[in-house]
Amino acid sequence: MALRHKSAQKRHRQSLKRRMINRSRKSTIKTFTKKAMVAATASAPDAAELQRKAESLLDKAAKGSTLHKNTAARRKSRLAKAINRAKAAQTAQ
Repeated sequence: MALRHKSAQKRHRQSLKRRMINRSRKSTIKTFTKKAMVAATASAPDAAELQRKAESLLDKAAKGSTLHKNTAARRKSRLAKAINRAKAAQTAQ
């Protein structure tokens, strides 16, 4: 931790708070993404709602400084692709 300047100390405290907030948001995103994938593979009725929630969280994280906008877009795309693949496998069986 910076020892000499008050402004540096405050900046360090702020960065620690932001780090914890960002970690929490990323963890929530991962949780809802996994829930959406499990629901899609099990063809649960709330799969679309979980996908919408995961995409909403990704958009909110990209709007702030938690995730880069292209990272959020890539994750949304991969989630939709995986869910569509799971749905196709379910209908094929």
